[in-house]
This record gives sequence, structure tokens and C-alpha cells, in this order.
Amino acid sequence: MCILTACTAGFLLDQLLGDPAWIYHPIRMIGYLISWLEKKLYREGGSARTLRRRGTMLWVLTVGISTTVPCLLLFVASRIHPVCAWMLETFWCWQLLAARSLKAESLKVQEALTYGTLDDGRRAVSMIVGRDTGHLTEEGVVKAAVETVAENTSDGVIAPLFYLMIGGAGLGFFYKAINTMDSMIGYRNDRYLDFGRPAARMDDLCNLIPARISAILMMGAAGILGMSDRAHYSLQNAWRIYRRDRHNHKSPNAAQTEAVCAGALMVRLAGNAWYFGKLYEKPSIGDAIRSVEREDIQRACHLLMGTSWLGLLFFGLARLLFLW
Repeated sequence: MCILTACTAGFLLDQLLGDPAWIYHPIRMIGYLISWLEKKLYREGGSARTLRRRGTMLWVLTVGISTTVPCLLLFVASRIHPVCAWMLETFWCWQLLAARSLKAESLKVQEALTYGTLDDGRRAVSMIVGRDTGHLTEEGVVKAAVETVAENTSDGVIAPLFYLMIGGAGLGFFYKAINTMDSMIGYRNDRYLDFGRPAARMDDLCNLIPARISAILMMGAAGILGMSDRAHYSLQNAWRIYRRDRHNHKSPNAAQTEAVCAGALMVRLAGNAWYFGKLYEKPSIGDAIRSVEREDIQRACHLLMGTSWLGLLFFGLARLLFLW
């Protein structure tokens, strides 16, 4: 019961406050740990086998430290008083969810395009995507923002909530350590192809179930939103595109929510993109039933928030029924 109430309170705090800049975020500490371990373990010119072995060491150390430290602190807090442990767990549940901050950062892109220049939009979207943004058209900027909202609805909200509801903050940190490693070293470039492969593979595995739950929940959100705005949300098309395009990505999970989002908004997403100065050919997702427009960023955020609330309801009920 304590985990359920802590997760619910943390979710509500995230919805109300997001990630205040004056609070030091624990994910930054995980990021610093990954960077420090990478400097110690990465060796330029090593064989593929050696790099994978060292990448596995980085994975084990990062996950081990990132999970053990919070669990020990929760244990110490519980010895002081159960309320102390609950408050700490609530705080961490709040910190590990990212719905409001994802929405806020994405809407900054729309605001930059509306009230600023294309370069302003490129700079704003560069803060939330990993691709090169200097050459993007306005449509490309909008697509990049929408795709980020769609993918991170799973990575930043539903997946953490899934693990938090099962095992509390300890399991939540376990997931966020894996996800943070993937975002930092899980690239298919010359440096990280072998060294980052263990991190990328484990991230794929840990997101296998949450990504598919996220897609289903997002379809539910599309259906609800479509009741009042059929011109811009279509549950029927979301289901059609999901069945057709959910595997149109090298990652087994990334296209799950992107396909639903593209279908729900009736636009085409994805396609070729530049990373680290190199063009990567990627299949498109969705059909261009209508043209992409700036307001689609806000519509994607509506899907994000609707999916988040449905996720809280779904996981909360599951916790009550099966893991009381």
C-alpha cells in the first residue's frame, strides 16, 4: 500500500510541479557516474569483444550503484520512521517521472516557432532530441518534437511508472539507470557500436512490455480526445497505423508509441535523420492524411498527458488487485 500511495503522490507532484531547476535531479548523478565510468573503461582501438566486455562492466556497475544506494537510503529512512521512508520514496517517484517537464520543453519548441525564428525552433528542439537539428525545416522541427513526445511518453512516464508500481523507488532507479545509459552510450556509431551494445540491448529488454502498454494506453487517450476533436485525433487510424508501422524502427520499442501518435494525429513521422554529421536512412511512420503543423506539438502533449493519467489508473488498479 505504501508503494501505491507513494507512486500516486509522486505522480501528482510531477503533474503539478514538474522538475524544478533548483532541485538537484538524481538522474544527473547517474549521468555523471556513467561519464566517469566511461572514461575509466573505454579504450580506443580495442577489439569488439573487449569493448563489449567493458561495456558490460559499465552496465553492471552503473545499475548496481544506482539501485543499491537508493535502497540503502530507504532502509535507513525506514529505521528512523516509516513516514520518513514514505516521504523519501514519494520524492523519488516524483523525480523519476517526467510528464510535465517533457510537455513544457516540447511546448517551448512550438512557442519558438510561433513567436521566434526557425533558428529559435531548431535551438529549442535540440534540447530534447539527439539528432542534428541545424538543417531542419520547420516541418522537420515539428516532427522531431512530436516524435520525442511520443517516444518519451513511454521512456519518461509509463515505463518508470510501471517499474515504480512493481518495486517502488529501488526498481524505478534500476530502470532509469538502464534508460539513461542507453540515451548516453546506446548509439550505433563508431565509438559506441560495441561498447554501448550491452546498454542498448538491456534497454530494449526492459522496455519491451512498457512500450506496448504505452501504445495501448495512448490509443485510449486518442479515443477520449477524439470524442471532442475528431478533426485532429483518430482512434481508428491510430490502430491501423500501429498494426502496420509499429516495427518501422531499428529499436523494437521506439516505434510502438510513435506509430500510435502518427496514426492518431493523422500525420507522417520519422524518416531519414542526421546524427553526428551522418545521414541515417529510416522508414517513415504513418500516412500524411494532413500536413504537419506547429499545433501538432501541443496535440502530442495532450496524448502524453492523457496516456499518463490512464497509466496511473491502470497500474494503480493492477497494484491493488495483484500486489497489495
